[in-house]
Amino acid sequence: MTEKPPPQSEPVAGADPFKTLDGLVHARLADAGMGLSPIALALAQADWAWHLAVSPGRQMVLAQRALELGLRAWMHGSDAAGDAAGEHPTAVADTRFSDDAWQHWPYRALKEGFKATEDWWREASQVEGMSPHHRHMVEFFARQGVDALSPSNWGPTNPTVLESGLESLGQTWLKGTQRYITDLMQVQAHHMQGRSEPSGSSDGRLQPLPFEVGKEVAVTPGKVVFRNRLIELIRYTATTAKVHPEPLLIVPSCIMKYYILDLSPENSMVRYLVGQGFTVFMMSWRNPDAGDRHLGMQDYLQLGVLDAMAAVKENTGAPRIHALGYCLGGTFLAIVAAMVGRRQRHAGGGAAPRRRSEDAIRPDSLPALASVTLLAAQTDFSEPGELGVFIDEDQIKSLRESMARTGYLTGRAMAATFQFLNSRDLVWSRNTRRYLLGQDEVGNDMMSWNADVTRLPERMHSEYLSSLFLNNALASGQYRVAGESVALMDIDAPLLVVGTARDHVSPWRSVYKIHLQTDVQTTFVLVAGGHNAGIVSEPGHPGRSYQMASAEEGHGWIDPDAWVAQAPLYEGSWWPAMSDWLKARSSAPQSPPALKRSQVLGDAPGTYVTVRYAD
Repeated sequence: MTEKPPPQSEPVAGADPFKTLDGLVHARLADAGMGLSPIALALAQADWAWHLAVSPGRQMVLAQRALELGLRAWMHGSDAAGDAAGEHPTAVADTRFSDDAWQHWPYRALKEGFKATEDWWREASQVEGMSPHHRHMVEFFARQGVDALSPSNWGPTNPTVLESGLESLGQTWLKGTQRYITDLMQVQAHHMQGRSEPSGSSDGRLQPLPFEVGKEVAVTPGKVVFRNRLIELIRYTATTAKVHPEPLLIVPSCIMKYYILDLSPENSMVRYLVGQGFTVFMMSWRNPDAGDRHLGMQDYLQLGVLDAMAAVKENTGAPRIHALGYCLGGTFLAIVAAMVGRRQRHAGGGAAPRRRSEDAIRPDSLPALASVTLLAAQTDFSEPGELGVFIDEDQIKSLRESMARTGYLTGRAMAATFQFLNSRDLVWSRNTRRYLLGQDEVGNDMMSWNADVTRLPERMHSEYLSSLFLNNALASGQYRVAGESVALMDIDAPLLVVGTARDHVSPWRSVYKIHLQTDVQTTFVLVAGGHNAGIVSEPGHPGRSYQMASAEEGHGWIDPDAWVAQAPLYEGSWWPAMSDWLKARSSAPQSPPALKRSQVLGDAPGTYVTVRYAD
């Protein structure tokens, strides 16, 4: 189902004209900065420049380092044996320079000069006295600028581009140039139509996804068994004669379509878990429009996770369930698990009478949690990694003003942010292949899913950034739901927590901090790969590995680096380890619970997942 976005909101009659003028100016500034606040960036640059200007000693150190790095680049640039002998202190794996030609002059000299520049800016961005956030911003954007200047990004200085062009008699150059002109014309056409990003064909219609939902991805058989204004709940058809009595509810992130966990059959975590003897339920978030602008975090917890848990209990009759949350869905799940743990603890200990605010959560209809699994999900946001570059008071203010005009954060805006976080691979390497090498993009199911972007409601996104990222309210026990503060220490179900080693969205050391907030039995898994590729780790794929270790109930703190040094390393996919962990906390298998015809609302993948917008 394809829908066009509603028109942007017009200024309300009687609104403060001066505030309206400020909003228009701020909007233009944000558009010029590709969604970033130029004020926030200017403040960071000024912080760096002023502290460096009054630090002559630091200036002399940097001048000396520039000379040292320049001399080293000159020596290694003319020494073909330097890297082979392991003498180069920055000789690390860099796919941009994997071609053997980079080891020979003159390309070796270009590479070494670039590496020296990269090293110098890494040191130059560190000036004492700066605020940590400003230091992070300067370091991040300095790296972005240096990456843009890499000799691998430019035809005349990239030996692979020159060689392929000569071998094809210029056909690869011609093909790449034609693609560049076509893409440029599409961007200009969309700007003329008032949209900031390309979203489909020139007439505004969405282009079909390379992998169609329900036909090539999201094809695990199942039925929609519950629906409200925010979610559909899918129950997948059992494929084993017997299943564990405890169903498994999966809470995906509302930032993405749920089928990242149900891609093509060979890459589907859902299909794998169903085949392991679990009754699997999946939440499918509705893609919001301007009419949903007032949906907040409380709605996503109540209409989302809590309603889904109650529906699973009603659908199967199971008093206990397993719950698994991915990314922001894992954060939601952690909040709900703390709420459930607290209420069940009070129920067993004769707690004070229930408040009226608790009635909306319907605690009596909720199942107990047999286990909680969190995949790349942050609960402590004090170290959010590179995503923190985009989050401060001024940038959130710019986001709020932008969302006030539409009622939501566009999916394209979110996609652009994630591209920025990994621009080396998602922007520069892609542009090199497409425009300089003239190579056809080989699509796969994950790339197709990545193009199927979603929105976030205005209120929910604002509350999420302010409460969790800026104020870290969840980790400090100050986040409130239904009038009560939530403390993760109230979680009383065993935890399986998964982090990915190269995660730009949820850094694994931040994910690991849940050990500081809970004292239940916690098994931590560190997976090779990034935020998505590390989680979608189907068995049988070469090159997979993970580390895994458990901390018993009442555990103390182990530094994450110490954990890495002592945790056992395993080859292969971590999915079988997850399955074994869940089975160890499940009852003996029995016949699958019956599904009544009256409970079926339609076939998987449902209707909410197919809603797309031409933002």
